[in-house]
Amino acid sequence: MARIDDIDGRFERGEFEFSRHAVDQTLRRSISVVEVQQAANGADIIEDRPNDKYGPSCLLLGYTDIGRPIHIHCSYPDRSLIKLITVYEPDPNRWIDFKTRKPSP
Repeated sequence: MARIDDIDGRFERGEFEFSRHAVDQTLRRSISVVEVQQAANGADIIEDRPNDKYGPSCLLLGYTDIGRPIHIHCSYPDRSLIKLITVYEPDPNRWIDFKTRKPSP
């Protein structure tokens, strides 16, 4: 299980990297690296995915300094760098308080 304290420390020290998909998504969604770091600071793990297809990962919810909610899907902090798999602003029509997925209709 991922620990948020371990993840926070990695982001603070700049020990993370973007996957190609995460780079594409941040550009497409106008999310800056600074916003990712702000959201990661004090984020909560909202989904733990220890058996994820490409390795253990988790979904974080954090907020930028201006209150923009950001989801960060990243690898566990057991590598030298945390890998950001994707980054996006959650759709309020699909999330309850941006933490719980709404049931499919």
